Amino acid sequence: MSAALSVEGLTTSLRIDGVWRDAVRDVSFELARGETLALVGESGCGKSLTAMTVMGLLPAGVGRLSAGRIVIDGVETSGLAEAQLEKVRGDAIGMIFQEPMTSLNPVLTVGFQIAESLIQHRGLSRRQARERARELMELVRIPAAAQRLDSYPHQFSGGMRQRVMIALAIACEPKVLIADEPTTALDVTVQAQVLDLLGSLQRDKGLGVLLITHNLGVVATNAQRVMVMYGGDVVESGEVGAFFANPRHPYSRALLAAMPRVDRPTADLSPIPGQVPTLADMPEGCRFQSRCPLREEACARRPPLTPLRDDPRHLTRCVVTAREAS
Repeated sequence: MSAALSVEGLTTSLRIDGVWRDAVRDVSFELARGETLALVGESGCGKSLTAMTVMGLLPAGVGRLSAGRIVIDGVETSGLAEAQLEKVRGDAIGMIFQEPMTSLNPVLTVGFQIAESLIQHRGLSRRQARERARELMELVRIPAAAQRLDSYPHQFSGGMRQRVMIALAIACEPKVLIADEPTTALDVTVQAQVLDLLGSLQRDKGLGVLLITHNLGVVATNAQRVMVMYGGDVVESGEVGAFFANPRHPYSRALLAAMPRVDRPTADLSPIPGQVPTLADMPEGCRFQSRCPLREEACARRPPLTPLRDDPRHLTRCVVTAREAS
């Protein structure tokens, strides 16, 4: 069976002060139906930019796909014109954006916004689309769905708005769902409810989910595989269990050391010194080298993403830890 989503050698460039700079470099992965792949890292590491590239939502003149192939449900989209991409977006692939209040149109009712995609992609009549929108709102557990169809986004709580976004994203039963920080700004109880809802929808619909998050606790309980990004590079990828048991890249280890845990006093937290360099100041070679305690001369050259001898599915982009594992 072909992958729900296949990305090969994806490179995304941003135009900064008239110069095109690679913000995401040579990213490759496959996402199977029914699988959750978590994409993690600090803000500015390239997670959301990767998702926007896959969706074909890069702003013209500011961002571009410089290299690579994107195949969604067997259709290569990397060379499609905008009109053709519009047929794929919302149909074969859906996306839950970080902040539903800015992603939903404030002057249109939620029922109208859900129905719109069904009319465009499924050719339903206005009456049929409205009825299906009600069913979708019930599916995502919005109480009194029939009455809330004519409500506006500001009349919903943050958690309910996120449920509306999920209903929008799955309206046309896509094969791939990109969830970009789906629990940002939600309290922990609502976070758990939203993640439980996504999990049940995935099981029922066989969705391949690309989960973008900086919350490693969410990764541990909701994903099967994880990819860690830093400075636009994938620096580590592997099965979730192996990653948490034995992270190999220094950045991965630093992320886990900085994560609060109930079994460890907060005094034991180790913040990562410095910050992610800007694209204009990004070092050659390993992009983490300016903050890495294991830095050596070989880090001046960009290391390959290397499979570990004891676990070929676990890859790391570090000359030091790859050498230690060989």
